[in-house]
Order: sequence, then C-alpha cells, then structure tokens
Amino acid sequence: MSRPRIVIVGAGFAGYRTARTLSRLTRHQADITLLNPTDYFLYLPLLPQVAAGILEPRRVSVSLSGTLPHVRLVLGEADGIDLDGHTVHYTGPEGEEGTLPFDRLVLAAGSVNKLLPIPGVAEHAHGFRGLPEALYLRDHVTRQVELAAAADDRAECAARCTFVVVGAGYTGTEVAAHGAMYTDAQVRRHPMRTGMRPRWMLLDVAPRVMPEMDERLSRTAERVLRQRGVDVRMGTSVKEATHDGVVLTDGSTVDTRTLVWCVGVRPDPLVESLGLPMERGRLLVDPHLQVPGRPELFACGDVAAVPDLNQPGQYTPMTAQHAWRHGKVCAQNVAASLGIGERRAYRHRDMGFVVDLGGAKAAANPLGLPMSGPAAGAVTRGYHLAAMPGNRVRVAADWLLDAVLPRQAVQLGLVRSWSVPLESSSPEVARVPGSPKRPGKDADPAGQRPDGEDAGNHTGGEPAKGRPGGEPAKNQPSGEPAKGQPGGEPAKEQPGGEPAKNQPGGEPAGSRSHGGRAKGGQSGSPRASGKPRRAVEAAGPPARGGSGKPGRAPRASGAGVAGKRPTAPSGPSRSAGPPTDPGPEPPANQPPPGPDIAPGPVRRTDGRAVEGDS
Repeated sequence: MSRPRIVIVGAGFAGYRTARTLSRLTRHQADITLLNPTDYFLYLPLLPQVAAGILEPRRVSVSLSGTLPHVRLVLGEADGIDLDGHTVHYTGPEGEEGTLPFDRLVLAAGSVNKLLPIPGVAEHAHGFRGLPEALYLRDHVTRQVELAAAADDRAECAARCTFVVVGAGYTGTEVAAHGAMYTDAQVRRHPMRTGMRPRWMLLDVAPRVMPEMDERLSRTAERVLRQRGVDVRMGTSVKEATHDGVVLTDGSTVDTRTLVWCVGVRPDPLVESLGLPMERGRLLVDPHLQVPGRPELFACGDVAAVPDLNQPGQYTPMTAQHAWRHGKVCAQNVAASLGIGERRAYRHRDMGFVVDLGGAKAAANPLGLPMSGPAAGAVTRGYHLAAMPGNRVRVAADWLLDAVLPRQAVQLGLVRSWSVPLESSSPEVARVPGSPKRPGKDADPAGQRPDGEDAGNHTGGEPAKGRPGGEPAKNQPSGEPAKGQPGGEPAKEQPGGEPAKNQPGGEPAGSRSHGGRAKGGQSGSPRASGKPRRAVEAAGPPARGGSGKPGRAPRASGAGVAGKRPTAPSGPSRSAGPPTDPGPEPPANQPPPGPDIAPGPVRRTDGRAVEGDS
C-alpha cells in the first residue's frame, strides 16, 4: 500500500511549521512535499534590520532543505488547484510546468501587499514583504543620501534625503525607526555640503502609531520616533504619488524620491479561485483548520479565516504569531486525519508583542507586562533568537559586530527598481531580465520604472536594442514577440497585469477576480476549482532557443535575420572576435535613466579591452 501524499503550498510561518511538525509526527509514514518559490523560510520580523544594514540577507533566510531533511522541496508557484482531481498545478522558476498529486492539501500561501486606489502609488512606491524589496530599499536609501551629499542645489538635496513611509503599523514603524538611524550615521561620516540632514516621515490615517497593539506600546514607539527626528503624522496619508514627490490628504506636497508602502497585507489571491466560502479574502475554515465539506483540504496562516474561540464571532488576526501556531495545530490535525494522533481545535493565548526600534530601544509587552528602553531591547532580541528556527549564532554575531563597528553603507546594485514592483503577488521573488514569460501570466514590470530609470540607454549599462550584444528589435527573428502575439507581453494598465481581451492565453478583463499571481503564480494566471486550465493550452508560447520547452521566452542573443550580429552603429572595431554580450536585456520601453540605476561595466568603443575587463 502506497504512503499518503501531503502537499503544502507555501513556506511562510504557517507552512514551514506545518512541514516541520508533520515530518516529526508521521515519521516516514507519509510523503510530504513543500511547494515554494524560494528555497528558504524568511524570518520576516527582522527584515527591517536587513534594510538598515544590520543583518546580512542570509541571516534571516533559513534553508528549507537544510532544516527539513525529510520533506521534499519543489521550487515553483502554484497557479491552479484541481480539488476534484486532487492535483496542484505549478510553474517552476525556469518556466517548466508540473503537477503534484495529493491526498491531503495544506494551503499556507501567506499574504501580499495591500493596494489602495491612490493615483501613482503602484508606479512610484515599493512594498516591504520580501528580501528583494529590503535589498532594493537599502541600496536606494544609500544612493539618495550620497547623491544628496553631492548636490549643490538645496531643493534637490532636500528631496533626495526625504523618505516617506506610509503605514504606521508594525512594519512601517520599524522601517522608519531603523531608517532614521541608518541615514543619520551616513551623514555623520559624510556631512552634506548644504548643511541639511535626512528627514523621515511616517504617515497613517489611524489616530496613533501601531493602533492594533497596546496603547502603551504605541506611546513608547512614537516617543522614540520623535526623539530621532521622525515626522510622525497621524490622520494623514497619501492622496497622489508622482516621480518628484507626494501630495498628502491635508493638501500639502512633499518633494521626495522615496515612497515606502507599508499599509498592510491581503491574503494571497490563490484561494479566491477555489470557489469556496470566503471571509474578507480568507478561506473559511473550522476551529480544526479544515475546510468544511472538503476533508482533504486544510488552510492556515494569512489565507485562512480561523475562528477565535476566545472571542466568539471573530477571527484570528493575520500575524506571524498566529501563523506559527496555526502551523503546529494544522500539522497535528492532518496527521490525525491519517490515523496518527488526535484532532485538536485552535486556541491561543496572547503572548504579547515586541517591536525593535533600533539600537537599545524597543517596545515590548511580554505576557502583558509593558516594557521600554534597554530592557525591552534585550527582551525583543532574546525573543527573536528563540523564535528563529535557524541561524541564531550568525544573527547574534551580526548584532555584536553592529554594536562595536560602523555599518557598511555601500550600494551593491543587485536589485533594480523595476525588479520589485509594488503590485506583485510574489514579493519574495525579484523579477529578472530575460525570465521566461508565459502567456496570460507574466505582466510587463509596470512598463515604466517607478523612478524613471532606463536600462537600455544608460552609460555603462546594457546596450540598446539593435546594438551589438543587445536584444534584437521586436518582430525580428530570435527577438521578443510583439505585444498581442502569443508569448508576448500583456497590455499595460490592466488590473493586476492581466492580458487584454482576446489576447491568446488571457481572459476577458471583466471576468477576472481582483488580485495578481499568488505565491504560486503570476498575475492573471488561470485558477479554477475544477481542473486547472494551463496557459499552454490557450496559446503556444515561443520556444526557448529551439528547445521546445513551453513557457520560455527567446533568449536575447542579438542575432540578426541572417544569424549574424548587427554591425556597430559607429566606429570600426579593432577586435577580431564578436562583441561581448554585457548581459540580459531589461524590460523594453523604459524611460530615460534616473538616479536609481547602478553603474554597469565600462565598454570601450575602439574595441580594446578596459583594464580588468575580461
């Protein structure tokens, strides 16, 4: 008799805890498969410290294969669930497609950025839900302070060193607190010629900072923020965002180049496609985290509306603390459904909250005891070390080094602004130039970069289309297919990056549910409660390099019609070989370069190699 197959979608707090507990309970009596876009579990509460340069990214990334040895890891994003056929359809990181059969399915896909219908926010703001966004923010803030220090114009300097954070919840408060310390340290070492200092603003329509937490924690956090010079404005939000600044709801205008969106999260839209009862975007489950009428389906974490037995009529909030506990109870009930152990209902006891405000400052109320100052800082860091499932020694070492050494304020240029669009249902995965595009799934990264960057024409960057080593023009052999063609880019300004009507692989815009791709799929991906409809059935995507694999865009090789590279537009080449390929081509139709572009390799026009250029 074959062993039962358990598939877990998502490796956040709920999914990771479910996999780890199930592995221990079943003891090789079941096949456990974990489907996730990345190979790590992200400890999200410490992400602001990554953006502030305190912790390195791998410190908050816990290896899934290293800590879950008896769980099979499948890299991919679920984009269709067939409940009747007991299969999950997914797309891998290189465009390959596959299915996972299951006897028990656990949905723990987590949450994505919550967007509001505010003009310009989706184009000019960045969220804070994944490592790519944290790395981009650190580079961006560092770059803006450096550019402001070199500026002679006071207006330009003021705009570049003004940073606006929208959302005074847990994440936004920590981002503003750590960010103010980070920029102040930069300016102390390299004062600005205009005599100005960085300015951080924290906005929220709520009456106080962190309204969902204890009022004493709110007062402590706001006091620390104001002591660091953060401009805290409650009852105020953004009315409109532009490239040069933001218009606030009180009518004032703030010139800035940085807008961080920490308004909140919404459940991953994957669950909307199941056609099952929902509660504000979350899948309704019973106290045992099982979907009524579907004994094989369980849900936990942010995608599940779990009844709060301590407060009848309410549901547990979308917090990491609840998601972590959901995972343990869900694993016990999945095992019980297989005849291992007994079922239990989810009940919780509030253990309190901790908010790290940087340095020795924090706000905490462990077990309801309010604390502030260095004592709260010690409790906060001790809690995080105890809660992390790995990397504790490395995290503690980084904290020690940060206490005795200055931070390394350098920009690595690893993540560009268009790689981390705000409207993304997979914030944990950065968009990469030349990544496979699937009809009806992949959307153009906003067409424009939020800060006006252009990768195709900036000095030292990737060559423009039609130049040696660059991507051929559209509609040329070996080039990217034109928009509206099978495998091409979907039309812009569609909700969630959805393709236009009558486009191969797309659905009419009016019949789509709100939201983008789940952590298991790109924006506009087909999902159904019945059998999943694969995009490859709707339109044949272009083959990748003639390999015949579906869902892969042609590789930018710069080949012309006759298979030869186009000649250089000006100047003879002294090189006997073909021009070197500087790398993948970023998305097309970008505006002129802006301040956020990282310098690329220098290329000589006379064909001779630059020193150090291989």
